[in-house]
Amino acid sequence: MRPRTAAAPLVTAATTVLGAGAAVLAAGRYASDAALKPAPGRPPPGEPQLTVHATGDGTVTLTRSLASERPGTYGLVARGLHAVVGPVVGDEHPADCVVRRLERVTHGMVLPGTRAWLTPQVYSGNPRDALGLDHADVEVPGELGPLPAWFVPGPRDTWVITVHGIGTTREHPMVVMPFLRALRVPVLDVAYRGDPGAPRPRDGISRFGAAEWRDLDAAIRYALRYGARRVVLHGWSTGATMALLAALDSALCHRVVGLVMDSPVLDWPLLVRSFATAHRVPAALLPFAVRAAEGRTGLAPGGLITATDPARLTVPALLVHGPGDTLAPWEHSRALTARRPELIHPHTVPHAPHAAMWNANPAGYEEALRRFLTPLI
Repeated sequence: MRPRTAAAPLVTAATTVLGAGAAVLAAGRYASDAALKPAPGRPPPGEPQLTVHATGDGTVTLTRSLASERPGTYGLVARGLHAVVGPVVGDEHPADCVVRRLERVTHGMVLPGTRAWLTPQVYSGNPRDALGLDHADVEVPGELGPLPAWFVPGPRDTWVITVHGIGTTREHPMVVMPFLRALRVPVLDVAYRGDPGAPRPRDGISRFGAAEWRDLDAAIRYALRYGARRVVLHGWSTGATMALLAALDSALCHRVVGLVMDSPVLDWPLLVRSFATAHRVPAALLPFAVRAAEGRTGLAPGGLITATDPARLTVPALLVHGPGDTLAPWEHSRALTARRPELIHPHTVPHAPHAAMWNANPAGYEEALRRFLTPLI
């Protein structure tokens, strides 16, 4: 009887430890879901919700914050609402408010009391409805199934393939479509696995571009099949990571003549921590969120940095980024540029959040893009 009695506390302790371990694993998995299963239509990490205090005479009054005082043009979104706000106007308003120009309301109503946030997605809908641009709805044969895409025609035989980033949709790249149309460049704006209307990966999770780039590779094949002789890849956020991976690893990389990388994501563990923090995951669980994401994606913590080694790059790249990005640190982009200064051309945009470099300074962004693209098309 004594051995059985002595063993009982050990069994209880082991059960407690195993139960605690299972709880930690479950918590880590839950916390990692925020980054691995991002849902468009939710505030990105670090983006505060702003209260609409008043509207009138082509303006909207918002809660004062670093976000509402940013320069440039942004989407203003909430459930059932998409509007576009321009720069801050005037200085005669309450100290706790900011007045911005209200450019337009795409759908919904901007009402006092609405809780909304700013987004780099300025346009909603499709290129014809949002911009008046003729386009075709096409399907790109992808690894997991057909990928919906918009094709905006142009007479040149160098195509620009655009690809959005984490937490946004293929509506985001529409910000540069009028500019590219003026250059007479065909544009293929592609959705990829996990996007609305596109096939979902079996486990339903993002790999921050490490697997998704193969859908961009499929878009290159589609472009070459339908008339392109060369392509430029233009990506935002994880889409920029996809563009770099495709330029390095695609069997058709010799047909890629240039890259435009806007806010590339290279430090995926930081992205996981940021998403988890935005979902109010306790700081003590953040390491478990990263570890869970590592196990679920198969990515080593430095995997994207290793995979995107610029020593292998053979084509020019425009890297647009800035120190205001808290999701994809600017330091990684600076290090990337320092490795290949003869090929990677930086364009720094201050006071811009993640993937919103165009929004903070549209004219400057498009001028840098014009100078970069002109020799390539």
